[in-house]
Amino acid sequence: MSDPVIVGAGMTRFARDKTSTLKSLAEAAVTAALTDAGLDAADIDLVVAGNAAAGLTTGQEMIRAQVELSGTALGGVPMLNVENACATSSSALHVATMAVRSGEYETVLVLGTEKMTSEDKTATLAAIASGADVSQLAAYTRELTGRDGPAESFFMEVYAQLARDYMERTGATPADFAQVAVKNHHHGTLNPNAQYREEVTVEQVLASRMVADPLTVMMCSPIADGGAALVVTSAERASTRRDPARAVHIRASATVSGVAGGSSPSPAERAAARAYAQAGIGPGDLHVVEVHDAAAPSELMIYEELGLCPADGGAELLRSGATALGGRVPVNPSGGLTSKGHPLGATGCGQIVELVEQLRGEAGDRQVDGARFALAENGGGYLHPDPAVCVITILEKAER
Repeated sequence: MSDPVIVGAGMTRFARDKTSTLKSLAEAAVTAALTDAGLDAADIDLVVAGNAAAGLTTGQEMIRAQVELSGTALGGVPMLNVENACATSSSALHVATMAVRSGEYETVLVLGTEKMTSEDKTATLAAIASGADVSQLAAYTRELTGRDGPAESFFMEVYAQLARDYMERTGATPADFAQVAVKNHHHGTLNPNAQYREEVTVEQVLASRMVADPLTVMMCSPIADGGAALVVTSAERASTRRDPARAVHIRASATVSGVAGGSSPSPAERAAARAYAQAGIGPGDLHVVEVHDAAAPSELMIYEELGLCPADGGAELLRSGATALGGRVPVNPSGGLTSKGHPLGATGCGQIVELVEQLRGEAGDRQVDGARFALAENGGGYLHPDPAVCVITILEKAER
């Protein structure tokens, strides 16, 4: 069994960019990752590509990778297409990890893309809503909002209900949720690939437009376009590369599905337990973490699910400063989804690009000193009341 390592990582800036296309986003991300790896298309044995929304937003329901990469030198390379809601490209990385571990493929290119801005906003909103059971959307919305008719944002209504339950259970306040956004926007100011790069205050976050009580718009991840790519190969091949010390080891890749009607432990808790067991470490060994903060309150809940703090202790951990840059375990140094942006199919790979840079010591002003172990948590979809999928990846920097 081969030990999989990441030798190349690259991404576009996440942003609303009406001039971009899925092809241009894919080509830019792939070029960046291959250049970073010092490889070219001829070195790639397999492409695993993730895209969540293009079927509804562009009509390209099938062969998305083959179409997106048709203008590159990757023509003829085997390509697999993956869709798993917001966890699409982390799921693609999971497939690539298994492919390299099996020994069937030596070098695999992982790609995540999403083009969410368009003239037809209703198509984008419909694509996002399809991350739930569409046959039950009306009933779910009625249960969440207490009224008939569509919500402004179905998934923000889901997060709003989770936030209200969390406040009642733990004593957390909307100001705590706002502080998550403040922290992540500060981190985003240090990330040239982030969609939002401006400082905000708690007061500004709380005063911004209400989307779904208690979530204001600044607590919600923005619609974005983007691409991110990774090159995964065997440790044996990585050891022969020009700079093997830049390789980043994939120590764990765990994915679980939610359960209709709910499950306990939660999907994130189950995925975390599997990942920690695979890697042979615990939450206390982590140095830097990226989580799926599609809405700011979810970050506090994920702290607890990952074991970064005791149950109901997420707000206290945030207030302590432990999850900010310079703290004990910085979370979302990239800016997270609330600042970096959330182009569904590219989000998971984007998290990994950030962590690869951190473990290489190449993250610039947002560098976490001495980082050795990193974890990414990427959730997706809704199976009432569970997330439909959770993927957790644990990385370790190469020995120098």
